[in-house]
Amino acid sequence: MPHTVELRGHPASPGVFCGPLVTVDAEQPVTRAGGSPDDERAALKTSIAQAIEELTRLAEQVDEESADIIGFQIAMLEDPELSQPAGDEIDCGTPADIAWKTAVEVQVADYEASDDEYFRARAADLRDLRDRVMRHLTGLGKSRLPGGAVLVGDDVTPTRFLETDWSGGGGIVLTGGSATSHVAMLARSRGVPMVIGVSGCKIAGHREALIDGASGEVTLSPDADALLRFEALSRQAEEAKKTDAEFAAKPARTADGEPVAVMINVASADELDAIDVATCDGIGLMRSEFLFHDGAALPGEDIQFTVYRRLLEWAEGRPVTIRTLDAGGDKPIAGLTVDGEANTFLGVRGIRLSFAREDVFRTQLRALARAAPHGTLKVMWPMITHPDELDRAAAIFDEELASLKAAGIECARPQLGMMVEVPAPAIAPDLFDAAEFFSIGSNDLTQYVAAAARDNVAVMALAEGVRPVIERLVAGLVKYGHARGIEVSICGDLAGDESAVNQLLKAGLRSLSVAPAVLGRIKAAVASVRLEA
Repeated sequence: MPHTVELRGHPASPGVFCGPLVTVDAEQPVTRAGGSPDDERAALKTSIAQAIEELTRLAEQVDEESADIIGFQIAMLEDPELSQPAGDEIDCGTPADIAWKTAVEVQVADYEASDDEYFRARAADLRDLRDRVMRHLTGLGKSRLPGGAVLVGDDVTPTRFLETDWSGGGGIVLTGGSATSHVAMLARSRGVPMVIGVSGCKIAGHREALIDGASGEVTLSPDADALLRFEALSRQAEEAKKTDAEFAAKPARTADGEPVAVMINVASADELDAIDVATCDGIGLMRSEFLFHDGAALPGEDIQFTVYRRLLEWAEGRPVTIRTLDAGGDKPIAGLTVDGEANTFLGVRGIRLSFAREDVFRTQLRALARAAPHGTLKVMWPMITHPDELDRAAAIFDEELASLKAAGIECARPQLGMMVEVPAPAIAPDLFDAAEFFSIGSNDLTQYVAAAARDNVAVMALAEGVRPVIERLVAGLVKYGHARGIEVSICGDLAGDESAVNQLLKAGLRSLSVAPAVLGRIKAAVASVRLEA
């Protein structure tokens, strides 16, 4: 039996698993005889159509988040700009499979060379659709990955993940990968532990691996001591689930009885079907940009109104904070966001994009105004950088509100607040007191303060290292908000970090908005805090 080998990477999805090792092999090249340019163009067109049909069927079998990821690939396959270079090569006599592979690999290389972590993470999607079309062109059967195993390789494509049976557990260990990739998102949503950036991952001779997705540790051929640690971690995880469930059902209070509002972040009204409204104090962040699907028609006023009303009615009077369209940055939307920006995070995103596309903005504001009478709605502007943006956004809202009233349509003016996610308002909140509430977006605030992407493994430590600075900014915001009667909450990842709860509460925060999956865990962390100590 080979000796036990300890490896370390970067956490991408928490959880523990121990099981057999399976190498994720790259697609094997298959040669095929080429025909005339007309025949080869027809073959490529048919193969792309078959791939789209296959992806469409897969999308019908998965949840909404997964379907959106598949929709991203379908939209790319339907874009003629992706296949046009292959068509040009075919016209020059190149067989369809070689032309397609060559053309897409150029795109993959461009994505991988991008300075933007989002685009680097999407390279896996391009490889995924490249291989799917190639399988149809060459007649190669679909390769399925086994469930109940630790998959090891350079990368795992999104649809290969979705076609894998995870009901018996499993894990993923990648030498490359990204915490913002679609596969990492899928792994987190399904509780599949995943570790990325594992260097020196040579598995020859090893048949079993233990993966701890929370710490980033991977053990090949675990010995008796490692297996005992795994059993202890598994027991802890099961006990934590029971504790989380118990706390989720109770109101959040500190050890000395101080109430704390713990709300949830959602991206879709469909998420609410699995959540008991009694377990939370409302919705602290609804990411409305996820109504704007890449490659699909922009949602109209009635569609948006229906979704917003459903959120408010589900909340049963509890506050629901809906952030206006925050596209751009790591959320590009074809036909809406600006193409070709050198740095999308510093470009036309959030409220800047809403002002640039005022027609889209006004449609959303009308839907929000119509939804407001159906519950306790709060509307939040993203990426506010200058005080004038608050006045401009409110003025546009009031114009649409007046238009609705003039037409005799039921509507109301909700509270209008802002995200605090760029340094300017965090440093000088007194300049932004036109906002009726502040909600701290710790993810963007952290990366802008550190000038380092929190999801880029090469500079992750820099982003993590500015946490004391972020905590000081939070304390200053809370102090100012209390003095001026402006509510301050936090809806970024820091709110869902157990290790940060004590400091956040002692800074004066009494409203946290977290992912539904950690609701009970954060309530338990709140219960351990003694403010008077």
